[in-house]
Amino acid sequence: MKLFVPKEADAAETRVPLLPTDAGRLVQLGANVEVQGGIGESIHIPDQAYEKVGTQIARDRTASLCGADMVLRISTPAGEDIEALSAGCIHISYMDPFNNVDAVSKFAARNISGISLEMIPRTTIAQKMDVLSSQANLAGYVAVVLAAERQQKIFPMMMTAAGTIAPARVFIIGAGVAGLQAIATAKRLGARVDAFDVRPEVQEQIMSLGAKPLIVDLGETGKTKDGYARKLTDEQLDKQRQAMARQCALSDVVITTAKVFGRKAPLIVTNHMLDGMKPGSVVVDLAVETGGNVEASELGKEVDRNGVTIIGRPELERMVPVPASQMFSSNLYNLLEHFWDKEAKSFRLDRNDQIIQGCLITHDGEIVNPAIRDAIG
Repeated sequence: MKLFVPKEADAAETRVPLLPTDAGRLVQLGANVEVQGGIGESIHIPDQAYEKVGTQIARDRTASLCGADMVLRISTPAGEDIEALSAGCIHISYMDPFNNVDAVSKFAARNISGISLEMIPRTTIAQKMDVLSSQANLAGYVAVVLAAERQQKIFPMMMTAAGTIAPARVFIIGAGVAGLQAIATAKRLGARVDAFDVRPEVQEQIMSLGAKPLIVDLGETGKTKDGYARKLTDEQLDKQRQAMARQCALSDVVITTAKVFGRKAPLIVTNHMLDGMKPGSVVVDLAVETGGNVEASELGKEVDRNGVTIIGRPELERMVPVPASQMFSSNLYNLLEHFWDKEAKSFRLDRNDQIIQGCLITHDGEIVNPAIRDAIG
């Protein structure tokens, strides 16, 4: 089976989808692995590192796309890349299928089996393939480091001959993977950390990391079958915002992490709340790519609102491309290895498997994922 890994066309993409270590492991499984020349340049990996593990270097991107049985990458391909794929090819990448209707339709029309990495179920057996969690971990870490760099204060308390310097106060909104990592990182830097999540069951996790949970009685909440927080009512949101407005006013740093896959991010921090914050405070919006949790955030920009800096940089994991690439590459390998037929030396597209049922979007000329089919028609 011929696997091709193209270089990402987006100049802002610093990550590498497949590293030599995992490419070599795929070769050992019996795969014929080919990567585009220069694929590792962004993190200083030469083509020779891939050749040493038995990987071929492609110089003609289009020809390699045409001849591949499977394509592995990070982002959803542009139209010309989809046109180059052969019928029956398996394509594995981020797809953003709820919003990227054009790509999904083209995959179906060209008889491409499109696997969306975002749609891998959050089950125990699928944890090793979960790219959303691995990348969110890094985004949570970077958000804190970025806020600390922009802050005019230091994070830890210091007792000096000149007096005591109080620790910075950090407020984390959302205690999913990114939020919990943000809490842990802020605590390591010595900040006083408060955190809020609508799911009551995560309060223990917040406290286990040394943060103080902000308790707001919202009545019945809960989570979806995939582990995401359920959408709140207008009344619950209003009650939540009042409590958070008070906490934001006390905080030097606010980090919002409420990103819901397939839907617009909920608005959590309003301009009214921002106006109540101290000048010099920093807000990092980790959901800016999907509409933002912060009313004043702008995609790809840092906004100053009355002395409060609102950071809206997308995909913060790109700022640490080495570990981000390591995690993404490992996730990809684990997905392939799990479904690899060692006798046939090929990827087994098992339609009866729960993982494949969750992440397979198009197959045999159709949109086969029920959730995507219902969402886009």
